[in-house]
Amino acid sequence: MNSNLENPLFTKAFTQNPHPTYSQLRENDPVYLNVLPNGQIGWMITRYEDAVEALKDPRFIKDYLEISGADKETESVFTRNMLYADPPDHKRLRGLVQKAFTPQMIAGLRGRIQEIADELLDNLFGKDSMNLIDDYAFPLPIIVICEMLGVPSEDRDKFRVWSNTLVEGSNGENFDEMYIHMSEFIQYLGQWFAKVRGNLGQDLISQLIISEDEGDRLTESELYGVVTLLIIAGHETTVNLIGNSILALLEHPEQLKQLQNNPELIHSAIEEVLRYNGPVEFSTSRWARENLEFKGKSFARGDLVIIALNSANHDPNRFDDPEIFDITRQKSQHLAFGTGIHLCLGAPLARLEGEIAIMSLLKRYPQIKLKVDKNELEWRPGMLVRGVKEIPLSL
Repeated sequence: MNSNLENPLFTKAFTQNPHPTYSQLRENDPVYLNVLPNGQIGWMITRYEDAVEALKDPRFIKDYLEISGADKETESVFTRNMLYADPPDHKRLRGLVQKAFTPQMIAGLRGRIQEIADELLDNLFGKDSMNLIDDYAFPLPIIVICEMLGVPSEDRDKFRVWSNTLVEGSNGENFDEMYIHMSEFIQYLGQWFAKVRGNLGQDLISQLIISEDEGDRLTESELYGVVTLLIIAGHETTVNLIGNSILALLEHPEQLKQLQNNPELIHSAIEEVLRYNGPVEFSTSRWARENLEFKGKSFARGDLVIIALNSANHDPNRFDDPEIFDITRQKSQHLAFGTGIHLCLGAPLARLEGEIAIMSLLKRYPQIKLKVDKNELEWRPGMLVRGVKEIPLSL
């Protein structure tokens, strides 16, 4: 890092509050070549306008096989989905899943999401405290996505272990444990798909299998990849959105009171949390397709590129007073869900789940407080998600 940049990246202090470092990078070296926690060297893009441009630039691609020249058979089953694909494969894979995330389909889930939130809060009856993540923020979205996919309810906790392993494995640690868990996950998916094929229903997996059988539009490996993406992205974002929302509101009691007095502000409150402390820290990896120039820096073919989404969302050239948390802020074009062709497909579902979860909790328990000092909270490792492992609350 430049000598005038004092804060190192990826330390405990950075994880707890990355914004002083982001501020210095935006000012001094906004397209920054650095060593990532997994040992890779890559470019980090920190300014808003640069981030939007990079997210839409076709010279930065998602499919690393095009760069590496490796055989497609060597590709992990977890990356054979639209998140790691470029056109035309991207359009085909996204189109298969998109029918489950239409505005009408999402709106139709409102009643069921409310039922789930109420049931989880009912389980807290008679208690004076809760762990927000374990008791509420995790089970709500995992129940929703598992019901959409047709996952047996008794297997939901397994998916939490597997999902955490995939997400937190982005820092390159605990490789042996990750390999074991991923082997378990692949074996489970294979057995599950076989059962679904023998008894097709109305769930999304059945519909994907029907599409595969009818039009050869989805290979077996792509089925693994799409399901993996839906399970992880289908709940990880919302878990951390709920957690980060409650943390932000408790840190800003005047904003919490304003929301409780004006529940209609929940929509803008969610957007402000997404901007202020979004649940996804960095974009997934992109790669320079060719030797190129970007913002005065020379990229070589195959260079790794990541976008610091939370840095872009605090860029003062795009947002007035970005360090202020204001739930009445006019709707902003934040990048919490990305932009361009890889804009998060499940964003409307995450927003709806977040709105229902937060307002239901505040209505049932209007006096919630953190049971520990905020600095004692442990932020999750890895480079993808931004969220806290546990949030103990007094009810």
